[in-house]
Amino acid sequence: MERLYGNPAEAFSGELKPWRPCAPASDREAWEGLDAEIREFLVREGEKYLDYTFPQMLATDFMDFKRTGNRVRYEEKFFTRRRAFNALVLAECAENKGRFMDGIINGIYSICLEPAWQLPAHNSYIRDTPQLILPDVDHPVIELFSCETAAILATAYALLAEKLDAVSPFLCSLIRSSVEHRVITPYLTRHFWWMGKGDEPMNNWTVWCTQNVLLAAFLLPHDDAVRREIIRKAADSCDFFLKDYGDDGCCSEGAQYYRHAGLCLYLATEALDAVTGGAFDALWRNEKIRNIALYIANMHVEDKYYINFADCSPVAGRCGVREYFFGKHCGLPELTAFAAQDYARGETMLRTEENNLFYRVMEVFGRREVLAAASDAPLPKKNIYYPSVGIFILRSPDVTIAVKSGNNADSHNHNDTGSITMYKKGRPFLADIGVESYTQKTFSPQRYEIWTMQSRYHNLPDINGVMQMDGAEYGAKVLDYKLESEGGFFLQDIAGAYPEEAGVKSYLRRVDFSGSRVTLTDSWERGADVVQNFITYEKPEPAQDSPDGLSGGEDRLVLRIGELGTLTASCEGGKSGFTYRIEELPITDPRLQTCWKHSMYRIQIHYGRDVDKARVELG
Repeated sequence: MERLYGNPAEAFSGELKPWRPCAPASDREAWEGLDAEIREFLVREGEKYLDYTFPQMLATDFMDFKRTGNRVRYEEKFFTRRRAFNALVLAECAENKGRFMDGIINGIYSICLEPAWQLPAHNSYIRDTPQLILPDVDHPVIELFSCETAAILATAYALLAEKLDAVSPFLCSLIRSSVEHRVITPYLTRHFWWMGKGDEPMNNWTVWCTQNVLLAAFLLPHDDAVRREIIRKAADSCDFFLKDYGDDGCCSEGAQYYRHAGLCLYLATEALDAVTGGAFDALWRNEKIRNIALYIANMHVEDKYYINFADCSPVAGRCGVREYFFGKHCGLPELTAFAAQDYARGETMLRTEENNLFYRVMEVFGRREVLAAASDAPLPKKNIYYPSVGIFILRSPDVTIAVKSGNNADSHNHNDTGSITMYKKGRPFLADIGVESYTQKTFSPQRYEIWTMQSRYHNLPDINGVMQMDGAEYGAKVLDYKLESEGGFFLQDIAGAYPEEAGVKSYLRRVDFSGSRVTLTDSWERGADVVQNFITYEKPEPAQDSPDGLSGGEDRLVLRIGELGTLTASCEGGKSGFTYRIEELPITDPRLQTCWKHSMYRIQIHYGRDVDKARVELG
C-alpha cells in the first residue's frame, strides 16, 4: 500500500498547532462582519425552534429497524434533533443576545443523553453482520453518525464554550465526557472495519468517520499524546481509503458519494495539515488527490443532473463551499469555477438541511468568497475515460453520453455493467433510475431482489431470460475506445457480466458518438434470446408516420422520446424481426421522488433467435 498520509504523520515531531477554523460567538468582529442578510437568515431559522421540544427517542424506536426493516422512522427523529440544534447554535452566534441558549442547552442534554449515537442500521461491531436490536451503552459503536454527532457537539463547543460556561461549567464537561466515551476512547482502543486493515476494501465510511473524529479531537481540548495518536490512526485510514482508488481519482460510489468521500478526504487533510503546521501540505499537489477533487466537475451534465450509476442519484446535489475550497487548496481553477457557478444557482441562501454543523459554519463564512468567484460564462466540459471504474463520457454542445464498464462489485453496486445513459439539452434521454429509500433489505443478501438494483431496469439486455449477477467476477472486457474532441467510440464485451446460465460467450456492445448522434450496436451469438431494456424519463410513443412504431416488415422501430428526439432500432441476421412493449414505472418511493417528478418508462425490444445484431440510434 502506498503511504501518502502515513509518511508525513510518522515524520512529524514538531509542536502541534492550535486549530481555530470556527470563529467563536465571542468574536463579534467576525460574526458581525457577515452580510446582514446572512445573519438575519440564521436568526430566522433559529426562531423556528425557539419553543422546540426535542422529540423523545424510545428504546422501541431503536428496535423498530430490527423488527420491521424501516430506517426512516428512527432516522427522522435523530436527524431532526441535530438540524434543530444546528439552527439554534448558529442563530445565537449571529444574534448574541442569549435568546437561543435555553434551546441549545436542551439540545446538548437531549443529544448527550441519547442511549446511542449510532443508527440502528449500523449497530454491529463486525462488518456485514446482523445488527443488534439495542445498543450496548458501555461499548459504543463508532460509525458515520456517531462520529458526526461528536463533530457537531465539538463545533458547538468551539463556537459557544464561553456562553455555556457562563451558565454552568457542567455543560462543556458534559460535551467533553460524552464525546470522549462515545467516540475518542473507542477510536483509540478498538478496531472498526472502516479504519482499514490489510486488503479489506474501504468506502466513504473511512474518510467520513475519520474527518469527524479529527474535528472532535481538534475542536475539543485533548492532550498532545491523544492528538498525536489520533493523527497517526487517521493518516493510516486515509491511506487505506486511497488504496482502493485508481490514480484517475474516480469514485466508484458515484457523484453523490463524492460529498462523503472526496470532500471528507479534503477536510481530513485540511485538519491534519493545520494542526501539524503544514506537514501534509505536499498532498495538495499530489496528482491522485487532485484527480479525486476534479471528479465531481467531470461527472456533471448540466444544471442539477450528474452522470449516475450504482446507488447514486442523478440529482446529486448542488456544489457548496467545500468543493470550492478543495479546488483552491489543490490549485484547480476549473474546479473552483465550477463549484462557484453551481453554488450560485442554489435555490436557498444557506443549506438548512445539512446535518453537520461544521459544514454549515464553513458555508456561513465561505459564502461571500464563493459567490464573488461565480460566473455565468459557459465552462468547458471534457471527454474522459476513468479506467479504474470503467466510466466513459463523451460530450457535444447538446448531448452527453456515459457508458458504465467495470464489474458488478462497486461499493453500493447495481448490476449495471455495460449500461449507457444519455442526456440531450440537459435533460435525461436514457436514464439510470437510482435507488429507493434505504431499508434493512438494501444492505442484506436480498439486495438484488430490489428492482432498481437489477440489470433489466438499466439500459441493458436480458440474455436467454437471464439478468446480470453481482460480484467482482461478473464484469466487462474493454476492447477498444477512442476519445476525440467531436466524438469517439467505446467497445466492450459484456458477456462476462452474466452468469453461465445465460449461455452466451460473447456479447459485444459498441457506442459510437458523432456530433449529437449516438449509435448503440449490440452483436451476439445467433440463437440467443435477447431482450434489450431502455429506461426513459420522457414518455416513449410511436413515431407519427407509423401508428405502431414499426416499419419495414417489423425490422425497424421508431419511437419518439418526448420532445427530445427518437429511438430507432433495427436488426440484422434473420427474418424474425422483433416485438416491443412499453411499460410505465410509477415512481412512488420518496427518495426517488426527489429527482423524478413523474413516472419513468421501460422499453423492451425482444429480438428473434435468428437475429445476431441490433442497432439503436438515439437522437
